[in-house]
Amino acid sequence: MRIGVLSDVHSNRVALESVFDDMPDVDGLVCAGDVVGYNPWPAECVRMMREREIPTVMGNHDRAVASGTAFRFNQMAKAGVEHARERLSDDQLDWLADLPDERHEFDGRVKIVHGHPDDPDHYTMPEEFSADLLDDEDVLVMGHTHVQYAEEYADGVVMNPGSVGQPRDGDPRAAYAVLDLDDLSVEQRRVEYDIETVRRQVEAVGLPSKIGARLERGQ
Repeated sequence: MRIGVLSDVHSNRVALESVFDDMPDVDGLVCAGDVVGYNPWPAECVRMMREREIPTVMGNHDRAVASGTAFRFNQMAKAGVEHARERLSDDQLDWLADLPDERHEFDGRVKIVHGHPDDPDHYTMPEEFSADLLDDEDVLVMGHTHVQYAEEYADGVVMNPGSVGQPRDGDPRAAYAVLDLDDLSVEQRRVEYDIETVRRQVEAVGLPSKIGARLERGQ
């Protein structure tokens, strides 16, 4: 069984479409949160996730948009939250608000969180990965850092598929992963997308231009 693993879409429709177009045949999809925030297309990205019925956990930007609070967010993040709240329907806001902090999928073999199993807002960087993060699951999926990384241990796999919509690991290509549940292996994948189109739309809708500029640097 092969699973497509996404995270941190951040309202980047162009990147998300490129990921779906690039993805090989899989038996299911999961998402480690932050469907919205930063970029211009929150409603479209929520719609695409819901149409595919992708099991998704709540990210910190999802929570901020659903609740209308952006405490301790920088100006770029706050602007993304405000933009999303203006663009999302009440039904879409309800969908975000109902996302859980944790999911167990595929007969409990895959656990999905946003930041850390004990703290959804904690940035679990690759150097913090260890087998101790695993509980009863075979695979722990985390997001939040926008850094693509996976580690295979005797007890299972700890992984972050990276960010679809705003990579921060120095590679501007959209990131995702394909998990093979049969041999517990992870294929880390990247795909080019039209960053310039995103930059133009960022400015067209009045979001901070830095949001688009950082996409080119993968930061």
